[in-house]
Amino acid sequence: MSTNRRVVIAVFPDVDLLDVTGPAEVFALANRETDGRAGYRVELAGPTSGVVTTSAGVRLLTDLSFAEVDGVLDTLLVPGAVDPHPDGPVARIDREVVEWLRTAAPLARRVASVCVGAHLLAAAGLLDGRTATTHWSTAAQLAADHPEVTVDPDPIFVRSGNVWTGAGISACMDLALALVAEDLGEETALAVARQLVMYLKRQGGQSQFSVPLSRPPAARRDIDELRMFIADHLDGDLSAGALAARMCLSERHFARVFRRETGTTPAAYVETARVEAARRLLESTDQPLDEVAGACGLGSVETLHRALRKRIGTAPAAYRRRFRTTG
Repeated sequence: MSTNRRVVIAVFPDVDLLDVTGPAEVFALANRETDGRAGYRVELAGPTSGVVTTSAGVRLLTDLSFAEVDGVLDTLLVPGAVDPHPDGPVARIDREVVEWLRTAAPLARRVASVCVGAHLLAAAGLLDGRTATTHWSTAAQLAADHPEVTVDPDPIFVRSGNVWTGAGISACMDLALALVAEDLGEETALAVARQLVMYLKRQGGQSQFSVPLSRPPAARRDIDELRMFIADHLDGDLSAGALAARMCLSERHFARVFRRETGTTPAAYVETARVEAARRLLESTDQPLDEVAGACGLGSVETLHRALRKRIGTAPAAYRRRFRTTG
């Protein structure tokens, strides 16, 4: 028997297109994977009924205006928009959306924001006293504008009661999959992820970006090339001496250059990269801990334990129980 799960997505001028279409596609595939039993019914609501032009220039057609949204909602989904600025993107606060959220949110079983949509939830007072995330590039803005919100810029998504906030931009798919998992179970969510050809269904506590992407490109191309080399040779000799020799620099000079370009020491960078690789193996394989340690260059189970506790505050077995995605 089909369940009626009404999903209303707010759209407004210059809204990010993927923030709207990504979750909608996840819900549509959930319907298909369950032969319609999931019962998701997606509606687009805007300031007025009619055409809304997205940031990509693609036009969407709303199903109804904000004023026409009534009755009980299962999920209220709020995407975002940004304005360009010399210092980086700035989340746009659409006042019509904010005012509507104050009246529409109580009608919904749960409320979720995608990417910089968290700024709209915060402006409507829906994140007061909660922990939330948003796209990393506007996290500082969210924290500065709303000190009553605990902003965590790292996770892919955060759940606080019936309010969910997601990072951006493709993380909208991970958030939508998590909502499907809550409704229909992990098996259905993973079936949808397979249809989307997503490598794995990332858990909310994972970081928005990997170690090579966590810092801006270095001014020196050879340092960027070295970072890629490190990522591809984690089980090799990545000591400061070996890396300095590869760069044809003295070890002391190499250490100064690397810190200036990356903001960290070679040893700390390598350990962080190895811990990230270990996390991926713990999430996606059943390899014994000694094999995980060897594959990512940490050498021994004891070193693996120390590195994970130092970097993420948990033991390998506990991390695997929480985040493993294999059956």
